[in-house]
Amino acid sequence: MIRLIFSSLLIFLLFSTSSSAQDTLHQNTGEILLGQGGNMSIRGYAQIDYNQKIDSDIRYNGALDVHRFVLFVGYKFSDKTSFISELEVEHANEFFVEQAFLNHNISRGINFRAGMLLIPMGIVNEYHEPTTFHGVERPNLDKYIVPTTWREIGAGFQGNIQNANLKYQAYVVNGFKSFDVEGLLRGSDGLRKGRQKGIKSILSHPNLSGKVSYYGIKSLNIGASAYLGKTSSTLYNNLASDADSLTKNADSSVVGVNMVGLDARYEIKGVQIRGQYIFAILSNTKEYNAFTNADLGNQMQGYYVELAYEVMQHLKSDAKTKLYPFVRIENYNTHYAVEGLTENKAYNRNEITTGLTYKIHEGVDLKADMQFLDNDAIAKATKQLNIGVGVWF
Repeated sequence: MIRLIFSSLLIFLLFSTSSSAQDTLHQNTGEILLGQGGNMSIRGYAQIDYNQKIDSDIRYNGALDVHRFVLFVGYKFSDKTSFISELEVEHANEFFVEQAFLNHNISRGINFRAGMLLIPMGIVNEYHEPTTFHGVERPNLDKYIVPTTWREIGAGFQGNIQNANLKYQAYVVNGFKSFDVEGLLRGSDGLRKGRQKGIKSILSHPNLSGKVSYYGIKSLNIGASAYLGKTSSTLYNNLASDADSLTKNADSSVVGVNMVGLDARYEIKGVQIRGQYIFAILSNTKEYNAFTNADLGNQMQGYYVELAYEVMQHLKSDAKTKLYPFVRIENYNTHYAVEGLTENKAYNRNEITTGLTYKIHEGVDLKADMQFLDNDAIAKATKQLNIGVGVWF
């Protein structure tokens, strides 16, 4: 049994219906203040990175990248109805719509949402602005098992049960795409290539996504997430109901996906602790791998724990300037269990990331860290230096 100690600042509600500070519209990827100086609001964030592999035997060029530049555009139609969108450019040449949804307040504690939604799984998939996490790069657990940024089209409800100090989300969404001319899922990166991202998405099976978060203890947020469903496949399109052999092929191109997650964030006197655990069971993988010649595992698991401390808190020079040394220990395995194939030990990965986050102003981070990357198939860990700039405005 894996026990995690979790943490970080409590980040309050998405489109909360409560009063005072909770009237702020806080969509997972940033606070968008609507109705404070006009019905429209524009905000954004950016991340620029330098990554350098380090090896005593091999020389590597450094890699520099405008990793992402994002604009949030929100519009408030009334006190009850708003629209939120997020437009992202990655690597200076790839354009995506990362969020685009309507939010309507039905009653106190109940909001209806429809459109492109973030899947509420873990921490970083919802709160992924570069100034909200330590390290230049996001945790790899939130890349290879929780395929951040994971968003799909759907509808559902979100709200706050104040008497119980609980926030909830529950959505019906389209699932991953597992087959389009060829198989899209594999052992190396799990479900990541199956994200449809609202790009002419298909729906063979609806999926369920939900999360409950408890915030009843000061500066502590604990979350429990679940995702249940099946992938979609283009092989079901124009398929005759009596075409048994074609139906069998289509069924073999589908994977069942059941994922659960636990996460927590806590901060006390400058100490920040956060952690996350994700476990996924995939069904029909033996048939899927045989049909697509893939190596998808039927169980995936991962966790990380992270500790940071603000070392400048006792200096009176500038309260807005903060310096956090941090360390994160992480493990994730996309071949935690396999069916009908041999486990690839390279997919059981261990990582240690340690470095500094220097907050020179609210919304402006300078970051540097060293990563020690290991897996069960290599004799020694590889190293990577990361330096980055993150802004959120």
